[in-house]
Amino acid sequence: MHSSAPRIEFGATRLTIEDILAVAAGHNVQLANDAAFIRRVHAGSQFLEQLLAEHGEIYGVTTGYGDSCTVAIPAHLVAELPRQLYTYHGCGLGAFFDEFTGRAILAVRLLSLAQGYSGVRWILLEQLATLINQNLVPVIPEEGSVGASGDLTPLSYVAAVLAGERDIYRNGQPYPTQKAFAELNISPLTLAPKEGLALMNGTAVMTALACIAYRRAEYLVKLCARLTALTSLATDGNSYHFDAKLFSVKPHPGQNAVAAWIHDDLLAGEAPREGLRLQDRYSIRCAPHVIGVLADVLPMLRQFIENELNSANDNPIIDGEGEHVLHGGHFYGGHIAFAMDSLKNCVANLADLMDRQLALLVDTRYNHGLPSNLSGASGERRAINHGFKAVQIGASAWTAEALKLTMPASVFSRSTECHNQDKVSMGTIAARDALRVLQLTEQVIAAHALAAVQGVELRIAQGELSAAQCAPGVNALMAEVRTFSAHLVEDRALDTDLRAVIAAIQAQNLSVPGAV
Repeated sequence: MHSSAPRIEFGATRLTIEDILAVAAGHNVQLANDAAFIRRVHAGSQFLEQLLAEHGEIYGVTTGYGDSCTVAIPAHLVAELPRQLYTYHGCGLGAFFDEFTGRAILAVRLLSLAQGYSGVRWILLEQLATLINQNLVPVIPEEGSVGASGDLTPLSYVAAVLAGERDIYRNGQPYPTQKAFAELNISPLTLAPKEGLALMNGTAVMTALACIAYRRAEYLVKLCARLTALTSLATDGNSYHFDAKLFSVKPHPGQNAVAAWIHDDLLAGEAPREGLRLQDRYSIRCAPHVIGVLADVLPMLRQFIENELNSANDNPIIDGEGEHVLHGGHFYGGHIAFAMDSLKNCVANLADLMDRQLALLVDTRYNHGLPSNLSGASGERRAINHGFKAVQIGASAWTAEALKLTMPASVFSRSTECHNQDKVSMGTIAARDALRVLQLTEQVIAAHALAAVQGVELRIAQGELSAAQCAPGVNALMAEVRTFSAHLVEDRALDTDLRAVIAAIQAQNLSVPGAV
C-alpha cells in the first residue's frame, strides 16, 4: 500500500466492522502510541520470559498442543515449538481467500493481539502491521478449520508468512514470501515460544469473513426494499400495504423502516395507489415483514461481531501486569457461528422473496397486463421471443441452492484431536456458507433488478405509469441498471448483463434508500 494511504490505529480504542473493511480495501495501519497499551504488551511478553527462565509450566510453551498438553517439552526444544505448530498445520485445502479477505484476516488478528493479553512481543505486532502496509497478503486456503481451537489451519499460513515462509500474493498470483521479504529488506520473524499459538489459536478468519458478510447483507436490505417498490409499480400494486399507520401497530423498527422506504418510493408526491387488487400477493404485501427480519437482527449481529473483533481470543490468556496465566477457551467461535448461521438464513429469505416477485413479474396470470415473460418484442416477433423466461429459471436455481445452505453449520460439531477438541463451533464453515448464500442471493437480485426495471418501463410504455410518478430513487436505480443492460426487445444472452449488475451490487453502486 502507499505511504499516503489513510491509517487506522490499533491498540488504544475499540474498532468497528467498517474499520476492518477499510483496511481490507487498502487503508494502512499503525500501532497506537498509547502508554497503557504499550506497557500491557511489553508486560505480557516479559512475564512469559520470566516464567520460562524460572522453568514454569505454560501450555503451548513448555508443553505440547491440545491433547499433547501432558507432554513436557525439553528446555532446549522449546524455541522450535512455534515453527513445528505452523508447519504441521500447513494442510489447508480448497480455494484460496482473495487479497481483500486476506487483508481483513490480518487486520482482525492484529486487533486481537493488540488487546495485549496474548503474550506476544511488540516486534510481532510491528511485523503484522508491515504485512498490511506493504500489502504482503498471505495466500490462505479456505478449508480446514472447525472453529475451535480457533482457525488453526488457515492462520498457520499467517504465522508462516511472518516467518518468511510459504506464499504471499503478488499481482494476484502466489509469490514466495522469502523472495518478497528479500526484495523489501524485511527480516523474517523467528517466533517466540508463545507466538505461534497466539497467532493461530483464535477466531480471526471467521470474524473477518463475518465483517465482509455483514456489510453485504446490510446493503441487500436496502436494495431489496427498493426493488420491491419497482415490483409494485410494475404490477400496479397497492401502496396502502406499506402505510405508516398500518405498521405503527407492529413496531419492529427495522421492519417499519423497510415499509417506509417502499412507501416513499411508491408515492413520489402522488396520492396513494390502490392497485388492481385489494390485497397483493404475499411476496409484495409482506415484503417488509421478510426484509425486516434481517434489518432488525443486524444490530445484534454487529454486537456479536464487534465484541469478537475487540477481544483477546487465544489460549492461554496472558495477564502480564497482574502476572497471571489464564487457561480457557476464548478461541471458541460460537458467537460468530451463531451470527453467520442466522445471517445466512435471513439472506436466503431475501433470495426467496426476490425469486417469488420475479415469478409474478413474468407471469401474465399475475403481472396485471404486462407481456408474457416481460418480452419487449412486438407484432409477430412476439411469437419467437421469450424475454426473461430462462432468467427466471436461473433465479429459481440460485434460490434453491441458497436455501439448501441454510442448515446451521454450528450444529455439526465434530470431535477432533484425540477428543480434546470434542465440541467445536464450526464458525468458519458458517461464515463461508454465509458468503456463498450472499453470492447466490446477489445473483437472484441482479436477475430481479433487470426484470423489475423492464416491467416498469413496459408499464410506462403502455401509458399506465409515467417517470414523473416514480420517486427519484426509483428513477436513479432504473438509470443505473440501464448503464449495464439495455431494454430487452429481441432475445439476447443476458449473462454478461447479469454479471455486470452483480458486480454493481457487490460494489454497492446501485442507489438504495437510507441506512438501517
